[in-house]
Amino acid sequence: MKILVSDNLSESGIEILTKVPGFEVDVNTSLTPEELKRVIRDYDALIIRSATKVTAEVIENADNLKVVGRAGIGLDNVDIEAASKRGIVVMNTPEGNVITTAEHTIAMMLSLTRNIPQASSSLKNNAWEKKRFKGKEVYNKVLGIIGIGRIGRVVADRAQGLKMQVIAYDPFINPEVIESLGLRSATFDEMLAQADYITVHTPMTPETRGMLNKAAFAKMKKGVFILNCARGGIVDEQDLYDAIKEGKVAGAALDVFTKEPPTDHPLLTLDQVIATPHLGASTAEAQENVALAVADQITDYLTRGTIRNAVNAPNIDGAVLVKLRPYLTLAEQLGCVLSQITKGAIQKVSVEFVGDAAAMETQTLTTAVIKGMLTPILGDMVNFVNAPVHAKERDIRVSTSIRSEAEDFTNLISIHVKTSQGENLVAGTIVGKKEPRMIRINDFRLEAPLEGHLVLIYNIDTPGTIGAIGTCLGRHHINISLMNVGQVLARGQNIIFLRTDMPVPANVVQELLALENVDLVQAITLC
Repeated sequence: MKILVSDNLSESGIEILTKVPGFEVDVNTSLTPEELKRVIRDYDALIIRSATKVTAEVIENADNLKVVGRAGIGLDNVDIEAASKRGIVVMNTPEGNVITTAEHTIAMMLSLTRNIPQASSSLKNNAWEKKRFKGKEVYNKVLGIIGIGRIGRVVADRAQGLKMQVIAYDPFINPEVIESLGLRSATFDEMLAQADYITVHTPMTPETRGMLNKAAFAKMKKGVFILNCARGGIVDEQDLYDAIKEGKVAGAALDVFTKEPPTDHPLLTLDQVIATPHLGASTAEAQENVALAVADQITDYLTRGTIRNAVNAPNIDGAVLVKLRPYLTLAEQLGCVLSQITKGAIQKVSVEFVGDAAAMETQTLTTAVIKGMLTPILGDMVNFVNAPVHAKERDIRVSTSIRSEAEDFTNLISIHVKTSQGENLVAGTIVGKKEPRMIRINDFRLEAPLEGHLVLIYNIDTPGTIGAIGTCLGRHHINISLMNVGQVLARGQNIIFLRTDMPVPANVVQELLALENVDLVQAITLC
């Protein structure tokens, strides 16, 4: 078995691989994209961090590749869809940087509060400016945490150790769960109004992109401090710059940027901003942990077929996986769609398998449903191994049922979700042997392929509404490649399920919502 390590990896991880009989390990961290496309055909496994881009073109040339292992969490640099189509398992190591990133956040908060980087630089330039760099105490201050997943929880614990008051906003976790952690649950607006410090610990999703923007800053306390050690773009950088210049925000500590590395960035010209070059996961311990983890996972998979922390495959026999994969795709994508069209913290999920689907590995398919529902919330943190754990941490109750007799379809997966704000149901089937289709959203019947860029629209069934929707999209050069329309005659309501050639951006969603007789517009990103 040939293994290529194309990014820097701790020697301890490489040592594990080289000691396995039959493994041939090549370390080459200077490959260009063209060189990688040329050499990848010879390898059974590829180990990367964030630098290597595993594109569809690379995967197309990977004749023997069986697994891609990411020493870390983020998989933005891997075309997971292309890998899945080729049967290539994609793994990450989601637990390796939890403590490290949380500690970096606390370090950034204290450095920002006490002006440590600026004072150090001043002193090294032979100045003694005690009055200029007078700081504050964090004792008894209010820390607002956006996203109370694993990293957010460690930040909260460390902040409580500093005797800070901690409030948490996470619309995807029931308030009772947050309260059980000894934290105070808050709405987004409550947190903005009360917090002295605001730190974000969420993945980058359409919902979190730019969530700390001009409107959010306007609702904050004067003199608030902003921390971002999560993902660049969650904080709108131009709006943050303006808020600091206006005196609304006292300072910011940033470890991540929308574009990395940032060049000629206006925020870096401000004395009130401290920044680090994406060091959240950069400790000796974290890099050692992820190197050991990815080496063990690759070894287990290549020698025993054991899959751990895969984002695109469960831990089952390969022969079974071939038959099950279309149903896995259907289950995951149905869950992904359901999560995005349902507001509020998930409380209960009920999954029913009918016909041929009932004869499959229903426990694995249920895990796929949960992974799909949590992916828009947690991003690359969730996989087939830890999805049930994340559901348990959020107090999500999951139940399943099976019916051997199908009615209108030979196979059917139906999912009902109850949240703190409502209920929804979706159902889907496999057409032929491998084509997943959505066939129901609540009372609406339709047939929609689960692929591409999707938009869900609720509208009142009146002449001209569909035409107005098409005109609006056309004005922004967004082509509709497929349209499915369902109808509930008793309510005079339509559901329109569109597939477009490009994503529908937020500003276009708002234009669609402003159209007469349009009640809801939801752009959907498939997992």
